[in-house]
Amino acid sequence: MEEAGDEEGEQGLRLGGVGDGADGEEEVARGVVAPQVLELSSSSSGEEGGSWEEEESQGSVEVTRGGGGDREARVSESRDSAEVNGGEAESQSLPGCPICMNAWTADGAHRVSCIPCGHVYGRSCLERWLLQCRKKPATCPQCGRRFKLNNIINLYAPEISVPNNDLEKQVLSLREKNESLEKQNQELVQEINEHKRQIILQQNFINESSLKRKKMADQSSHGTTDADSVASLTADDGHSSPCSFVLQNEFFLDGARVMGIDASSQIILTSGRAPGIGAEHVLTKGLQKIHLPSDTKAIRDICILPGGHVVFASLGKKLSLLSMTTESVVLHYDLPAPGWSCSGDQNSPNHIYAGLQNGMLLTFDIRQTVAPLHSMMGLSTHPVHTIHSVVDGGGSRKVISASSIGPCIWDVDGSRNRPDLLNGMENHGVCISLACNPPSSDLLVASFRPKVELSDDGTSQAGKSQSPTPSASGKLGCHALIRRTSNTSFARDQICRGNVSGLRMSKSAIIPCTGRSNQQHLFAYGDESLRGVRTWRLPSLQTFADLRPHRQPILDLRFAESSSTGERYLGCLSEDRLQVFRVR
Repeated sequence: MEEAGDEEGEQGLRLGGVGDGADGEEEVARGVVAPQVLELSSSSSGEEGGSWEEEESQGSVEVTRGGGGDREARVSESRDSAEVNGGEAESQSLPGCPICMNAWTADGAHRVSCIPCGHVYGRSCLERWLLQCRKKPATCPQCGRRFKLNNIINLYAPEISVPNNDLEKQVLSLREKNESLEKQNQELVQEINEHKRQIILQQNFINESSLKRKKMADQSSHGTTDADSVASLTADDGHSSPCSFVLQNEFFLDGARVMGIDASSQIILTSGRAPGIGAEHVLTKGLQKIHLPSDTKAIRDICILPGGHVVFASLGKKLSLLSMTTESVVLHYDLPAPGWSCSGDQNSPNHIYAGLQNGMLLTFDIRQTVAPLHSMMGLSTHPVHTIHSVVDGGGSRKVISASSIGPCIWDVDGSRNRPDLLNGMENHGVCISLACNPPSSDLLVASFRPKVELSDDGTSQAGKSQSPTPSASGKLGCHALIRRTSNTSFARDQICRGNVSGLRMSKSAIIPCTGRSNQQHLFAYGDESLRGVRTWRLPSLQTFADLRPHRQPILDLRFAESSSTGERYLGCLSEDRLQVFRVR
């Protein structure tokens, strides 16, 4: 037997078969091969003179030098004639540690280990056995061969498996199936709850419609009509109607905020939050939900671009590009401040714009993923809540934006670092919306609510000079028509009153209508007193029609026209409902 020196490094052992013996003798059954070969290594535990004591004459240990200073040992034993436990050989593969009868582990305190005689135990059991022996020599519990602490060898194996573990395999398989079924059950419960909610909403809508039809029938029998029920087809005066609105679809939602609509591809996206506390933000395409990254936060604006991409700005300081093909985010831009608005470019499919909470406007090229092309400072640090990409009379690219100070015009080629405030927009209050008909900027409509002023006693007084609001909902604000007078000049035109939100910055829209002699336009805005959309003729700003009301205030309006078929749509979004009207 060779000395096992206390040298640094690891010993590599290849374990063949080890038998058990009685009266301190090793016993190996002849012709029996070990069920597996384990690669193992050992490092000395720091005790000097680690000699293997009391070799048994029945076995021989052959030690050879391996490459790199490691040792490889191949243990072979010959069968002795002695009977083991009445002539019956023990199993070569134990179900676990013979001391505690628990399963070995691949690492940790109870990791699989062996001693010089070749018997295998959990390391913590061997160390506890040495402590119990104290000054007495510690011997192998099975064969009686002595060993010391530095003789314990850690066996390194990718995994430890218990032989004949068919039952354990079945348990693991059943556990995996159970987890899979539980996950499927949760998904089905969520789907069932969503369908139940949709059924309840649709039933409420059917009940409302039935009541309205009954009311109309009663009024018709008395020779009167309900103006709200037919407002979408009735003009305010005797002039010929420039267009009509026909309800095409109505979707019931939960927690919607903003929307995007593309008439050419027949796509409508709405943003909101998934049900539940701490739920992630999602985009909804019909009844299908597109889950967004966890750091997206609330989406403030959506714009559907040509080519199957969607850009959206979020309060998570992100400007994101989503592919409608894969329904996943393919590009992220980090913004210096939360994003409040976004838009594509009318002339360049690769350019997109972002309006920030700190008043900045950024220009990006989606072919460059690192930084914006241009960063421009605003006239104030108020959020840029609206962006429209337009072309001026000379064909130059411009951006029309709006913040609380009013509408501004930007040179997006970077020639000027700051925008210009449009003329005549200084003293109308807080600008909360700006409607445009891109790419044309000939007609704009800005919506204002009264400023909040503090009195001497510190209380707020909003718009003392305004006449009282005719409804308890919202505030009495105004809508101002703005006309282009030259390539760089604008002038305020007509003004009309309207009920606007005292908190929200809702979207508005300009709808082009083809008249008999020339093209006419309508202005659409979500009136707070109606909780529905009211439209006005342009340029007179005379009331034209009121569309079907919602239960909740209107949050977003989007007009879209198909470039291929010419079909035109108006989308009206509230927190719990999306209406899509076909404009004829």
